[in-house]
Amino acid sequence: MNMFQKPSFPQLALGLLLAAAAPAAAQTAPNTQPATPPAAEKGAGLGAAGKVIPVAEYYEGGQAAMYDFIAKELKYPLTAKRNRIQGQCIVSFTLNPDGTMQGVKLVKQVGGGTGEEALRVVRLLKFKKPEYPILTSLPIVFKLGVTGSNATGGE
Repeated sequence: MNMFQKPSFPQLALGLLLAAAAPAAAQTAPNTQPATPPAAEKGAGLGAAGKVIPVAEYYEGGQAAMYDFIAKELKYPLTAKRNRIQGQCIVSFTLNPDGTMQGVKLVKQVGGGTGEEALRVVRLLKFKKPEYPILTSLPIVFKLGVTGSNATGGE
């Protein structure tokens, strides 16, 4: 069949089937993830899994310690819990050369009081002094049904 002939129905159906299957085939790469999830995926308050937060290097103990502190302090808002609201809030701020935070604001929230709780917990963080001001954002994840943290126990 040359390119100017009309395709028959079976040829057309086969072409559509192959076109639809192509994206699925591209997504079937071998599993390269570790058998156990990294600490950043285990509970509420944790940032995007596997992503390095640059400002975390100025937190005593690094990113893992920072997110452990956040998970310990985070109280799931009652309204969000009742309405089964889950998701990621993003808090933006400037880390000053003296280690203080300035301009702490909510960039993204999922509702039910999650934004206010994310702001409260981020304001509790204590950073070391960087050499220059750093404008950064910090993701805070709210996820229901997480065991081993107070993600579902806060009022």
